[in-house]
Amino acid sequence: MSTTTINGLNLYYELYGNSEAKETIVFMNGVMASTTSWADQVQNFVKMGYQVLLHDFRGQLKSDKPAGPYTFKLHAEDTIELMRSLGIESAHLVGTSYGGEVSMRMAIDYPKRVKSLSIIDSVSELDEVLRYFVSGWMSLAEIGNGELFFNGMLPSIYHESYIRNNKTLLEKRAKAFNETPQSYFQGQIELYKTFLGDVYMTNELFKINCPTVVICGQNDILKPVKFSEILAEHIPGAEFVTIPDCGHVTIFEKPDALNSILLGFILKQSL
Repeated sequence: MSTTTINGLNLYYELYGNSEAKETIVFMNGVMASTTSWADQVQNFVKMGYQVLLHDFRGQLKSDKPAGPYTFKLHAEDTIELMRSLGIESAHLVGTSYGGEVSMRMAIDYPKRVKSLSIIDSVSELDEVLRYFVSGWMSLAEIGNGELFFNGMLPSIYHESYIRNNKTLLEKRAKAFNETPQSYFQGQIELYKTFLGDVYMTNELFKINCPTVVICGQNDILKPVKFSEILAEHIPGAEFVTIPDCGHVTIFEKPDALNSILLGFILKQSL
């Protein structure tokens, strides 16, 4: 767990596994998340002999939150510079939601640095429903009340069955958000602006030439399956998997199913 200066700001990162490992997995956070979101994935890959790199994007919880505007190209540049500073020449990228969008930008702009791409619940364009969801989150972030923020975004990201079966856990998470510093919400606003203004990359997806798997929760109402279908159709040779009874936060809702897909796909690329 460390902080390093990248492109003039402090980025928080965590590095796990054997530094002599031949291959590295870089996990890329969803917009509201931090490195802890990948707890159900990290050790699986460490046990398989991979080195694992996590970090918070500029604007996220443990990294600096400079004034915007940001761009996905800027997030990609930050990640590449972080990899370079750690001596990581290339890596398998696994990104969920916002992190998947940064991962695609990296694969487009830095093809030699990306060995494979696993995209989870991500998009390359918007529709009006998604735009209004994210605009609503921005309004909640401007209020700065942690519990109100969490409960306000909850129905758009979790499937009904997960909410029904995890009420106590979700209530605890909502209460815990009351301890969130105000700087978190300031960073969120900048990240939402970036998403709304800069996520468009459908017309560049043909440039992705690494092995790619597109994964989506079948019941994702925030970024529905149609968006993942666009990715799979436009990325040459992409594999496409949907996970049933799952909303937007696949890494929490269906970690075992997700891990099976990720491990199988990335191991196949490592042979």
